[in-house]
Amino acid sequence: MTSRRFLQLDVFSPYPGAGNPLAVVLDAEGLDEAAMQAIARWTRLPETTFVFAPEAPGSSYRLRMFSPQKEVPFAGHPSVGTAHAVLEEAVAAPVDGVLVQDGIAGTLPLQVDGTGAARTIAIRTPRASVAEVAQPDDPRLQAALAGWSLGALPPARMAGGRSWWVVELRDEATLRALRPDWDAIAALAESTDSMGVFAYARSTGASWDLAVRAFVGNGRRFEDAASGAANAVLAAWLDSRDALPGAGRRYLVSQGREVGHDARLSLHIDANGDVWSGGQVQTVIRGTLDW
Repeated sequence: MTSRRFLQLDVFSPYPGAGNPLAVVLDAEGLDEAAMQAIARWTRLPETTFVFAPEAPGSSYRLRMFSPQKEVPFAGHPSVGTAHAVLEEAVAAPVDGVLVQDGIAGTLPLQVDGTGAARTIAIRTPRASVAEVAQPDDPRLQAALAGWSLGALPPARMAGGRSWWVVELRDEATLRALRPDWDAIAALAESTDSMGVFAYARSTGASWDLAVRAFVGNGRRFEDAASGAANAVLAAWLDSRDALPGAGRRYLVSQGREVGHDARLSLHIDANGDVWSGGQVQTVIRGTLDW
């Protein structure tokens, strides 16, 4: 067995317990795919990431990420959380405020602002595109959206690092009161090769601009506490419809309250149309993993 540095983090979280948990294994050299998958099953967290020495020119480190079931090509909260771990453990340092992550999705830059507890990290997410725009009475959607009071924009399936149906609700109160039909969500996810439904509503009188809920029906059925990748594909959809909230192509998202969390995610669409997803990260556990 080899002792490897290990951190458990809370991502997109202004304080411990508010965001999405993540395990990070540093010093991952020597671990093969079977071992990484076994560790991810053992942590039983949404994702576990493994940090290797950089290989791609200009990259800060190489990353692989696994859910308990399989390897994941890209996800927002593991990318942001791993960057935090790399900085905390002095594995790499930003150059001009930027780290570069090398993974299955290619090399992606991360912007690092501030230090310590006030530090925020945002990743430039893989480009997302509109796979299809549907109507609420689409037979594939009827069961999953039954009884939902929808907003102005039509449902759409977005293709990005992962595929999601994005669905606008009439208002925040309607969104927060949703009781999803998990069988219908799972059927929709499986039939359209998507993660499930990412529901959103515009907020008024709050410190955030959007409230969102992520209903995952692909594999395990659960509501995600904070998803950077899902929020990024939603941002791309809103940008394509000239419907971004907030000001200056920046806005703040509230996610996770319905499952006992209170995450905050910041979204920014730059002049090139790239979406940056980020927030704060809290270190909850620091130690070593013998594997």
